[in-house]
Amino acid sequence: MLTKLLCLGLVAYASAAVKLQEVFSWNAMDWNYPNELQRQEAILSGSLIRENALPVGIERWRNKLFVSVPRWRPGIPATLNYIPLDAPHEASPRLTPYPSFEENEVGNCDTGLTTVYRVKADRCDRLWVLDVGTYGYDPNVTNACPYSLNVYDLHTNTRIRKYVFRPEDIVASTFIANIALDEGATCEDTFAYFSDELGYGLIVYSWEQNKSWRFSHSYFMPDPLVGDFNIAGLNFQWGAEGIFGITASPPGADGYRTLYFSPLSSHTEFSVSTRILRDESMVKAASFHDFKVVGNRGPNGHTTSKVMDDTGVQLYNLIDQNAIGCWSSSLPLKPENTAIADKDDVGLVFPCDVKIDDDKNVWVLSDRMPVFLESELDYSDINFKIFTSPLRNMIEGTVCEPPSFTISTPLPTPTLAPSLPQTPLYGLSLNYHSHRPYYPSYSLSGQRIRSFSPTEHESFDDKRFADLPRATYPLTATTPNTNDPFTFDRSPWWIRSTAQGRVHGRQY
Repeated sequence: MLTKLLCLGLVAYASAAVKLQEVFSWNAMDWNYPNELQRQEAILSGSLIRENALPVGIERWRNKLFVSVPRWRPGIPATLNYIPLDAPHEASPRLTPYPSFEENEVGNCDTGLTTVYRVKADRCDRLWVLDVGTYGYDPNVTNACPYSLNVYDLHTNTRIRKYVFRPEDIVASTFIANIALDEGATCEDTFAYFSDELGYGLIVYSWEQNKSWRFSHSYFMPDPLVGDFNIAGLNFQWGAEGIFGITASPPGADGYRTLYFSPLSSHTEFSVSTRILRDESMVKAASFHDFKVVGNRGPNGHTTSKVMDDTGVQLYNLIDQNAIGCWSSSLPLKPENTAIADKDDVGLVFPCDVKIDDDKNVWVLSDRMPVFLESELDYSDINFKIFTSPLRNMIEGTVCEPPSFTISTPLPTPTLAPSLPQTPLYGLSLNYHSHRPYYPSYSLSGQRIRSFSPTEHESFDDKRFADLPRATYPLTATTPNTNDPFTFDRSPWWIRSTAQGRVHGRQY
């Protein structure tokens, strides 16, 4: 399991997160009960033992921030919970069971949830929850229920599907903590992926088919050359941890996403097209080469949680460094193309989970997991924190930030469109409708701007100028008759006014 050998001690250094802002913090977790009498009864009966609770997963959906608490020790009244974000702010809010206390009953394999690690909300307002069905901590683990996927309608707070994994999907050593979603054109066309860390497998589930299957590959296994860990100033060897962190990219040109994954005992990132994963027949037909080596994060690059936004920027936790790292998938993955987005050797000791919500806000949970499992937390101190920050702030000033482009050579005087041979769009180009004055094209080879075009329209059509003649000139220039350069901002789509109309563009 992830935390077996992480906690041999803790060294804290004077440091503080710069971009992440603390939203909630706790000495010990607590729960909302219908009334205080029931809460006191729960404490007396042992069904609530605050010091036994460790939060490990978060997910934001609209006015709810979900928080999962595994049942590694007794006294956890609910494993799936939320904090209402539209309530008056409290620095240390009590958790509210989701959907209810009754539906979090330990060992209730029909209607309850026993232990939940990570959860994901989709654009169809469904919450995807994997119940591992166990309680206790290694080696004293009880398998009360089978692995099951539970999906909830977030508008009605009701479970709309429960799916129990097939025996063929699970092996004796299976341990699953992470989930990634692959959303297609419709709500029915949704797939979920689950990483089996200790069973070295990847389980696929199709919502439409209501069916699962399992892939195996050597890339799911740990790298024996990087089993040396350095966490909180401690050095130890740990070489059995396989595929753990997973996340799906935006759709590619072929309509499929890329699933990025990495073993915990590894500094290497791998990937596979969801075209392969979505097809059950590929379990046996897929070749070794359908899975790709993406690159290497560099030393101290162990990670357990990652997420990618819709522009292809990936954030991930760096458990060796008490930090959040970033990488833009438009660049080759190598150490010089990664960055530390934020770091805090006190507040981010074991940044357990990182998410990006629909408003492009980053959420990070840190929980001092090593101390909790192998030593004893000081409950007079703050032990658990939840941070947030706009994504743009997290990557600003790093290699992960989408670049701005400025062109500063004067444009020539416009003329009527000449009859010129076709030149394919590559990099950056200017062009006009045929009935307007013609400006020659300008190419910026190798950059991530696809094209831009002065036009009065507010929408952009890739094919609109497909038949227009173009010419390519040396890298130029400024707005005509001024010294003001064109500047392209950092958003995937941008509009800038010019003397002739509007400049539209899109990044790859």
